[in-house]
Amino acid sequence: MNNRKPLIDHDGEVRELSAEDFKHFRPASEVLPPALYAELVAIKATRGVQKSPLKQVTSMRLDQDILAAFKATGRGWQTRLNDLLRKHLDEVHS
Repeated sequence: MNNRKPLIDHDGEVRELSAEDFKHFRPASEVLPPALYAELVAIKATRGVQKSPLKQVTSMRLDQDILAAFKATGRGWQTRLNDLLRKHLDEVHS
């Protein structure tokens, strides 16, 4: 009989995991169907080489409404924000 506590509660929140929980974990390659596992591995590996010039990771504070507006435009919002900043710099320095 399985006496382990459920990993999630009735609200779908994951509880804090214990060392005992980790003993029962197995690699995805052992528990997923081979075709699904291969597809997930392929998705992870699809990001190509970064285009030149290389971008630098940074952290900055933005107003919540500005960030929300850019994120609402969907995938590629960071590139669009970068392009807008570049355009502004070009206008300022021309």
